[in-house]
Amino acid sequence: MTQREHGISRDDISENAAKVLHRLNGAGYEAYLVGGCVRDLILGLHPKDFDVVTNATPEQIKGLFRNCRLIGRRFRLAHIVFGRDIIEVATFRGHHQPESGDACEKRSKQSQEGLILRDNVFGSIEEDAARRDFTVNAMYYSLADQTILDFANGIDAIKHKRIELIGSPEVRYREDPVRMLRAVRFAAKLNMRISDATAQPIYELASLLSNIPPARLFEEVLKLLASGHGVNTYRLLKEFKLFHQLFPMLTPFLKTESGRENSFIEKVLENTDNRINSGQRVTPAFLYAAVLWYPLEEHAQKLAFESGLSQHDAFNIAMNDILHRQIQRIMIPKRFSSGMKDIWQMQHRLPKRFGRRAYQLLEHPRFRAGYDFLLIRGQIEGGDLLELSDWWTTFQDAAADTKKSMLNTLRDKEGKPATKRGTRRRRSKPKATKKSS
Repeated sequence: MTQREHGISRDDISENAAKVLHRLNGAGYEAYLVGGCVRDLILGLHPKDFDVVTNATPEQIKGLFRNCRLIGRRFRLAHIVFGRDIIEVATFRGHHQPESGDACEKRSKQSQEGLILRDNVFGSIEEDAARRDFTVNAMYYSLADQTILDFANGIDAIKHKRIELIGSPEVRYREDPVRMLRAVRFAAKLNMRISDATAQPIYELASLLSNIPPARLFEEVLKLLASGHGVNTYRLLKEFKLFHQLFPMLTPFLKTESGRENSFIEKVLENTDNRINSGQRVTPAFLYAAVLWYPLEEHAQKLAFESGLSQHDAFNIAMNDILHRQIQRIMIPKRFSSGMKDIWQMQHRLPKRFGRRAYQLLEHPRFRAGYDFLLIRGQIEGGDLLELSDWWTTFQDAAADTKKSMLNTLRDKEGKPATKRGTRRRRSKPKATKKSS
């Protein structure tokens, strides 16, 4: 496909990606932009990343770039580092060879279930295209002559808004079950339909996600829920029974579409989508805290009832229990799990507003996240929670006199006794007794 047909301009391509392509071509290697960046450029979108593929081996790539580092064992890749910008360069993948032995074991390996454990078999561009996952990701852009090589009819799939796997869907899902998540993500992001042949095996093979390392699933879930298309992605994940594989504890809570648990998650994702699409920052801690809130609340209540623990102690134990269960499926880094705990604990601290506590909570580093979380809970559940969130909405931006008046009104309403500074009763010292002579 020529430049006139695809309409991609050189100006649309990352300057650093162009540098990598030029150097590889100048050294006599084939080199192309590949995958999502080509797809997005054709759709008129702005790619987040520009990936390069070449017939140069990782070691040959490293020999050309001083700013190169080689990463990965499962897939050997080269990262060309330009400050904060990283151009990922892969070598053309080949088909797995049937022979066995130590040499082959170092290059490729599959589990008994068909999961690819190691994949460093190199081949031609035609073999590489056959190894790609979806037809819309198997297009190669050459900067040298500005043409696109389309080996799997990706242009036709884009035209008909269709997500479809290359090859046998069952085999491809067994090779890498994360492809089921990627199918959903692309369908939601690109507003496309998953073809029947690609969709049908997902229902049967969804459980294979349990074979994926928890650390890898953390990154994949972020791509799913923090991409700016979280609501649509969430609905598709539920439709294909994939969400329950990622968050098993949510299964009994999402039986009805109109339930508060489902409504809460959708509202959080709607707000997240709005923030991402307006260029604001989001934290994974907030997303995970929201998804796991109702299992946490139920578990804490059960602990308090069955063991006789105080609500405070039961809640603290429940937080650790819920996190421990979840990280068996999705690894949550400590910097985010500690943030989740702060947001959860704020839900118990925000109702305690008397005296200086209200001012102290405003100064808490997690106040805003805790308040935003409470606000959504109030919108979903109403009642006392809505009243509490409305109070904090007014209080945090009120003038000093208004804040004082609000606290006085709250104290009178709740019947709390007023305390004045300097009026605390002092413990009287015991009288000295006379020594008997």
